[in-house]
Amino acid sequence: MKLISTYRMFNIVTAIAVTMFFSCNNNLSQVNKIGVSENEPIAEAVDLNFKYIDSGRVKSILISPQMLDYSNRSYPYKEFPKGLDLEVFNEDNKRSNIIADYAIIYDLTNLIDLQGNVKLITADKDTLFAEQLYYDNTKGWLFTNKPVKFRTGLDLIHGNGFDSNSKFTNAEVLEVSGIVTLDE
Repeated sequence: MKLISTYRMFNIVTAIAVTMFFSCNNNLSQVNKIGVSENEPIAEAVDLNFKYIDSGRVKSILISPQMLDYSNRSYPYKEFPKGLDLEVFNEDNKRSNIIADYAIIYDLTNLIDLQGNVKLITADKDTLFAEQLYYDNTKGWLFTNKPVKFRTGLDLIHGNGFDSNSKFTNAEVLEVSGIVTLDE
């Protein structure tokens, strides 16, 4: 009787062990996702004041009340839901400034989407006003197909669309709807 009881116990333990063995898998990505909802950011920064320095020289300063990092997604991005203020310094240490109510940076395409009261002031004091502006960081190219106002010198140019390189040496307002020359 004791031998039969021991034999049954052995079979039960073996069955449980085999079941546990086959139910386990080695999926590290699933383990890493534990506790992180796919709809939630993996990180959040508050009162961001980020200085990018290269070769001992400040290249840019990014200020934002909030940044959400969604690098845990299959198409990773960083979101600035409360806007940003970005200062960029050229080789002569002259400053350009970009302000927007909202921004999103797509990591894989290196594309920046600025939205809401976008204002770009170049080192030469040319100013672009737009509701949306894209910047392709790989190509160094600014563009939009939305209405813009571009002040260069004494001219204020209204149009639907804008194209330029990042140095504004070939800035062009597309579909010009009006040009106003301002008094000094």
